[in-house]
Amino acid sequence: MESAIDRHLQCPRTLSRRAPDDYRPPFPIVVARASEDVTQVVMAYVGVQYRDGEHRWEALEALRRIVDDFALDDGPGHHDTTEHRDAAGYDNLVAVGYWRDPAAYRRWRDHPQVAGRWESDERIDGLGFFREVVAPRVDRFETLYPFADDLPGVGAVMDGVSGEVSEHAYWGSMRDRVPRSQTDRMAPDGTLTALPDPARPDRVVVRGHDNVALIRSGQDWSRTEPGERELYLHDVEPELREAMDFLRDRGERVGCYSNRYVRNIDLDGHPLDQTYAISHWRSLDRLERWAESHPTHLSLFVAYVRRARRLPLLRLYHEVSVVEAADQSYEYVGCHPATGMLRDAESII
Repeated sequence: MESAIDRHLQCPRTLSRRAPDDYRPPFPIVVARASEDVTQVVMAYVGVQYRDGEHRWEALEALRRIVDDFALDDGPGHHDTTEHRDAAGYDNLVAVGYWRDPAAYRRWRDHPQVAGRWESDERIDGLGFFREVVAPRVDRFETLYPFADDLPGVGAVMDGVSGEVSEHAYWGSMRDRVPRSQTDRMAPDGTLTALPDPARPDRVVVRGHDNVALIRSGQDWSRTEPGERELYLHDVEPELREAMDFLRDRGERVGCYSNRYVRNIDLDGHPLDQTYAISHWRSLDRLERWAESHPTHLSLFVAYVRRARRLPLLRLYHEVSVVEAADQSYEYVGCHPATGMLRDAESII
């Protein structure tokens, strides 16, 4: 048994853990490990938005161009593609890329082909575009996996996994796995601010505040047997969807800025047997409070726990980041005003 916090990131605690030192979890879990030369990662969500089905072909073409750009020099070490419908009824196709080196991300972002596409004023009718980028430092994110192979998300650009860790299976363990939590409550500071461009009215940049929390929580039933698949899709997934719809539609009540419950797809738009929620929160504290006490999450938690023994091949995981203002960037071109972080941002013009 080892700590979820890697040895080189450990320091004398000034803030206590939520579990006692002799706590032993009831089942094994591992976390992703990176070599000490990795000090910061980049997670870039690049999206295409459309309203009418007649624009789906153009949206898929735009998604494929984003993925083609990922193949350029300094592109991400891992990516996936998803779709979802938002609360305003717009469909969104998103490619998310992961880098283990922010300098490589900046070189990719500034490549003439990538920058030229993003800065161009020539847009396809009926499509909006967004780019939401966070770059947490290694002491500000954590991961969690009940499996050690084919890690999704940020785990795919790490160097391996830990042994069994002790900080899990209790409320508050998410925070205890974040190295920064040893000495910092990571309280939010400031507000989201929107900066429209007067010269280009369809473009808006949102500035984040310190300690925005981002969680990606995933579900993969591609390896399940038919009976297990039916159990998950019939008895557990509806509870998950209800919780995710609450955060999508009414999340501002509990401190959730944006929630997307997405389905993984291939580049032709065919759905895969994988989903994940990607949620931005005002703070880790607000995320914790919802997870521990809100009826929608507690109902989901009970639905899964009651059936966990009968879901041995279902792969669940998550990654959580708490990000400083300087390491966030949110840009929207031609998107509706409730897209992503736009909904809760205060305009300063």
